[in-house]
Amino acid sequence: MAPLPDGFSYAEWNATYNGLSFGIAAMGSATIFFWLQLPNVTKSYRTALTITGIVTLIATYHYIRIFNSWSEAFTVASKDGGDYTVQLTGAPFNDGYRYVDWLLTVPLLLIELILVMKLPQEETVSLSWKLGLASALMVALGYPGEIQEDLSVRWFWWCLSMIPFCYVVFTLAVGLAESTSKQPSPAAASLVSAARYLTVLSWCTYPFVYMVKSVGLAGPAATMYEQVGYSIADVMAKAVFGVLIWAIASEKSAVEESGKLLPN
Repeated sequence: MAPLPDGFSYAEWNATYNGLSFGIAAMGSATIFFWLQLPNVTKSYRTALTITGIVTLIATYHYIRIFNSWSEAFTVASKDGGDYTVQLTGAPFNDGYRYVDWLLTVPLLLIELILVMKLPQEETVSLSWKLGLASALMVALGYPGEIQEDLSVRWFWWCLSMIPFCYVVFTLAVGLAESTSKQPSPAAASLVSAARYLTVLSWCTYPFVYMVKSVGLAGPAATMYEQVGYSIADVMAKAVFGVLIWAIASEKSAVEESGKLLPN
């Protein structure tokens, strides 16, 4: 929890406010959609879709907490119908909720992808443990740098967190390529590939947003870019990714029900 800089313009405050609101709406709507779709997929894929909904539910809760913390940290007023002014209330803005969220949801994101691919049980268990632990370690190593103002310390923790990050990204982009080609239909294989590469793309957004305060930006503008950037990346990595998980489960369920794929 780092102190907020003073001097926010209304545009900067409002952009962050709307970005957090967007996160709540997207995650909440996605949660309802995923759980309503559970009866429409076969039993084999309901666990993956349930986890998808849990991920967005956890994210919804934490976005509400971040949004409330942001609102409580400021007073926004207009005097005599003039321009809005933004002032700090002195209440702390707790951005640590993001890291609690990521510590819970990032491993689950990878596990739901592995589950919906329906790999052999031994491979499923092995990949779930390896990718889950690596992603949790990545988040844990990133947090100490996030709360630092010293740029050298931020860069140190950024470099450490990139080690498990690169392992996970390499596994998604290269390590799962053969398993993707073994999906039961071309449509399923295409959707799995899209889910893998969307994860890689959205994940690559986080290190760049993390570096915003390390490349010369500071003050309210840096905070705004950081909060809006993380919100967009989260929606891509959780809500949009979840839609792909649902699409994979739906496609493979249709293939199984048509008799083209024998259940394991």
